[in-house]
Amino acid sequence: MKLGLHISDFTWDGGAPELRLRLGQIAQRAEEAGVDRISVMDHVWQIGHIGPPEHEMLEAYTTLGWLAAKTERVKLLTMVTAVVYREPGLLAKAVTTLDVLSGGRAILGIGAAWNGEESAGLGLLFPPVSERFERLEEAILICKQMWSGDEGPFDGEHYHLGRTLNSPQVLSEPHPPILIGGSGEKKTLKLVARYADACNIAAYDLAASAHKLDVLRQHCVNEGRDYDEIEKTAQTRYDLGENGENVNKTIEQLHQVAELGFTQVHGSLLGVSKPLQLDLLAERVIPAVEKF
Repeated sequence: MKLGLHISDFTWDGGAPELRLRLGQIAQRAEEAGVDRISVMDHVWQIGHIGPPEHEMLEAYTTLGWLAAKTERVKLLTMVTAVVYREPGLLAKAVTTLDVLSGGRAILGIGAAWNGEESAGLGLLFPPVSERFERLEEAILICKQMWSGDEGPFDGEHYHLGRTLNSPQVLSEPHPPILIGGSGEKKTLKLVARYADACNIAAYDLAASAHKLDVLRQHCVNEGRDYDEIEKTAQTRYDLGENGENVNKTIEQLHQVAELGFTQVHGSLLGVSKPLQLDLLAERVIPAVEKF
């Protein structure tokens, strides 16, 4: 199993003046440690279980562009893009730009969005959930069309594009992998089975995660899709302890996640801005997990 680093908290010592330097250093250290990918949230305010909305939050695709310049190997993505925050044509262009400037390392992480509070606060589109899922499906189709080289129009229920020109074209072949985040059994996992190269399911309750994979497997049967074609990724966190006292516990938890069939984890590292935490991840956790 491979580990990803999910950076969700930017409230670090030094504040905004030091943020770019610290973020670059974290990304470079994580890459050196053997992390497979780095992800950021697509939020404009901090979310409740991490901190108050007033805490620092960076816009996702600008941040990924900075990370692309500071790294050479790791894959880069949002976990996950809120589909209604950007028009799909512009989203496809942003991911294309990331893919080109990173040398083919972009992944499109995408979902139906959920944060109505920040959307209302900044005047972002946030229609009812049923419409957000309709827009999610159309956005995926638009991205696929733009990345295929087809310059024809797209005429959907919610989006109408006159010419889906995309130049330069993506470097990833056949296109940047599409990861759909979320575990809703009726809509999200059905869309994963129909369109996605990867899923992302929370792995805090292992029994619930196993059930979600079973639901996805059945959707694949219904859609005529090979379940094994889809990369299974898990969302979790790495709580290694202030001095590494939780390292062995974390390794065992990750082993249990791997045994469910997940081959990739996206984890938030508590205290990510503290060098010791990245050292522990590099020296103890990643070598152990690579054996799973």
